[in-house]
Amino acid sequence: MFKLIELNISEPVNQQVYRTLRRAIITCQVLPGILLSEKDISTQFNVSRQPVREAFIKLAEAGLVKILPQRGTFVTKISIKKVIDGQFIREAVECAIIKRAAQEISDADLLLLEKNLKEQIDANKRKDIRYFLEKDDEFHQILMNIVDCPMAWETVENIKAMMDRVRYLTLEDISPPENLVKQHEKIVIALRKHDPEMAAIALHEHLSTILKTIKLVSQQHNEWFVD
Repeated sequence: MFKLIELNISEPVNQQVYRTLRRAIITCQVLPGILLSEKDISTQFNVSRQPVREAFIKLAEAGLVKILPQRGTFVTKISIKKVIDGQFIREAVECAIIKRAAQEISDADLLLLEKNLKEQIDANKRKDIRYFLEKDDEFHQILMNIVDCPMAWETVENIKAMMDRVRYLTLEDISPPENLVKQHEKIVIALRKHDPEMAAIALHEHLSTILKTIKLVSQQHNEWFVD
């Protein structure tokens, strides 16, 4: 069903199970409508059912599964409304962040962003979409670290799970990685100039892409989407 990880004894098991299942749902290893078996997953991870149950609850909070009493836990369809709402909230948070980042960014921060861009380009050359998504997320985390606001990333991560499913589905043809890299490069140029408004405009262009691509991808995979 999905690629298992070797559990790290220094990290809570439920978080590791959650992260693995989240990635599997977002990258379509587990499709909308699929029933997730608490028993089977606990067997696959060689853990008790409790951490799996806790992971299911967290997935439900992110909107990725629906827990139906006496019936089971099912992967949800992709809600177009939740994607649009999530984009609105994410842009509001990140635009506020990037305006501050443009004023506070250091040479060391710029080096981190440039290193990340190179890794994005490398991931695209290797056609490694999952790794590209990780580097995309890391790019935005770096921006939030510049202004020392970890709660901002926690907020964004909690609301973007549904958006991430759309991002994955669009990367191969509708919104290829090279386009996203160019958008990231525009953001870095604005930050290098310490121009808050230019940075916010570049970020808006980047984050609003999903509002255009969701229409196309929902037509391609109509059975996976709900209004």
